[in-house]
Amino acid sequence: MTTKIETFLKPFLKKEIPDIRPGDTIRVYQKIKEALKKSKSSMEQEYKERIQIFEGLVLAKKHGKGISGTITVRKVISGVGVERIFPLHSPTIEKIEIIKRGKVRRAKLYYLREAKGRKAKLKRKEFIGAIAESPAAVREFSTTEKTIAAEKAISEEKTS
Repeated sequence: MTTKIETFLKPFLKKEIPDIRPGDTIRVYQKIKEALKKSKSSMEQEYKERIQIFEGLVLAKKHGKGISGTITVRKVISGVGVERIFPLHSPTIEKIEIIKRGKVRRAKLYYLREAKGRKAKLKRKEFIGAIAESPAAVREFSTTEKTIAAEKAISEEKTS
């Protein structure tokens, strides 16, 4: 049974959000509006839109998959830790890529704020397939196709 609030908010939810977990290293693409010129009337201002990339470690995921869902991402820039909180369903978020997965045993990784050196490192596993281009671009060969290709290569070597 859906409530009136859920039916009202459904069109605003994004559909292509990847499965983000604490410990993941992600890249967030966010649209930024910059003012170009200040005109005489403040209503008519020209804007330049660009995409800003923020890459870092996911410390926390809050409020699940609802409209108010957020992720906290942390990265270190020239020795200073920077954290940003991104709303998952914000229209300014262009896309989110998962780069690496980290093996963690906590839901919130706030202890990494004070951790230094080896304690700040997580066990990692490479994550392949963060973003698939299209099903046609990724093609797997069956075993019969592999054997046919191998037999053709052997027969060509014998003839030459």
